[in-house]
Amino acid sequence: MQAARIHAFGDPSVIRLDDVDRPVPGPGEVLLEVAATSVNPSEIGLRSGWLTEILPVTLPYTLGWDVAGTITAIGPGVRGLTPGDPVIGQLDGGAAAEYAVAPAELLVRAPHRIPLRDAAALPIAGLTAWQAIDRARIQPGHRVLVNGAGGGVGGSVVQLARHAGGHVIATASARSADAVRRFGAHEVVDYTAGPVADAVTEPIDVLLHLVPDSGAAVAGLVRPGGVIVSITTEVAADGVRSEQFVMRRDPAQLADLVRLVDAGVISLDIADVRPLAEIAAVHADAEAGRLRGKTLIVPSAGRKG
Repeated sequence: MQAARIHAFGDPSVIRLDDVDRPVPGPGEVLLEVAATSVNPSEIGLRSGWLTEILPVTLPYTLGWDVAGTITAIGPGVRGLTPGDPVIGQLDGGAAAEYAVAPAELLVRAPHRIPLRDAAALPIAGLTAWQAIDRARIQPGHRVLVNGAGGGVGGSVVQLARHAGGHVIATASARSADAVRRFGAHEVVDYTAGPVADAVTEPIDVLLHLVPDSGAAVAGLVRPGGVIVSITTEVAADGVRSEQFVMRRDPAQLADLVRLVDAGVISLDIADVRPLAEIAAVHADAEAGRLRGKTLIVPSAGRKG
């Protein structure tokens, strides 16, 4: 089979499409025929070598954290899953391939409302959004500013914030504005057209900060006693509760997200679908800021035998 691997850390050119043996599931594991994976900023950081102290990996390393696929074989001790089951999950790598081995405990049943391939956009982005909303404690009527709503996490954050009863104000560029509105933002502010503070004239109860900067341009919009939750850097502000967090893997929460997808509460922001052979180009586009929403990576057609 083919797998997108890195043999050294560096720019996107270090990604190679290698022919490797199909893996065999061990105890507690299943073998997946991969429908798709997706590209996440943290994985780009890992490939670049920026995260080696936080996320040490052994080289060569197969990329791909999000996975959607169909179980083709199960290892000893697996209960509750059988070949043919469509599942999704968050792995420690290995999903950017035609087949992947996954611990059964990390997988949940895929949504039935959407194509299996599309569900690869859900695990990391959805869990990040879920945990941000959980920390924000949004109440009905709260004015919620989603800073960076056009990114891969932003669409889920907007939808969950609105589902919690918030009045959602989202920052996005012109290319992302329509998608952000479709996901339920009550107001959209084009941050490229001028300072966000000039467009948001009433105090904010909750700031959900999704972009990798200090947040200084928007932190002052939060009222005293309000809340700031950041998925990137810590945002400093006087008189507010400010929290920065790193998403944790949680299959139970992922199953809850699947139910919300199947109930029509959450739609996935899939902006593009690219073949496995183009994964290095997708990483380059991500580093250059040319992506919006989620980009899926699908295995090459005709090689699953």
